Amino acid sequence: MPRLKKLLPTLCGLLAALALFGIMVLTFVDVLGRKFLSASVPGSLELTELLMVVVIFAGLPLVSLQREHVVFDSLDRWTPAALRRMQLAAVDLLSAALLLGLAWLMWSKAGQMAGYGDITAQLQLPLAPFVYVMAVLCAVTAGVHAVLALQTQEAPTDQAEDAYV
Repeated sequence: MPRLKKLLPTLCGLLAALALFGIMVLTFVDVLGRKFLSASVPGSLELTELLMVVVIFAGLPLVSLQREHVVFDSLDRWTPAALRRMQLAAVDLLSAALLLGLAWLMWSKAGQMAGYGDITAQLQLPLAPFVYVMAVLCAVTAGVHAVLALQTQEAPTDQAEDAYV
């Protein structure tokens, strides 16, 4: 897991940062073009949407790895630590299964889109590569949850408590 905690943030963080930087540059150039040249960047909305998909899905494994999801913890102070640890592992396993299923559906859809030749309306960029990236990042997130579920089972009770904080 230490290796995963170094490699995953580096790769996913770099991917998200590059996409976000692309959005920033695109927005800057688009605003300058509209202000001084009375012309915006063609397809800027399409590019922004596609890059936003990359930012969101690249961030998903990072959020999961750090356990920064929104949680409902109103009853935790009355729940025994061992039960919380089991609950955390069950949630991680369920999340892993659902994300793996979602990744499989997205991969199938990307294959269909590639077969049909689906493209964006204005710039005519192929959509399938973006959906493939979404599928891979969902699968990576599923793997993160699976590893976290195993670690939760092996962790002492006090570490399971810290997972919610």
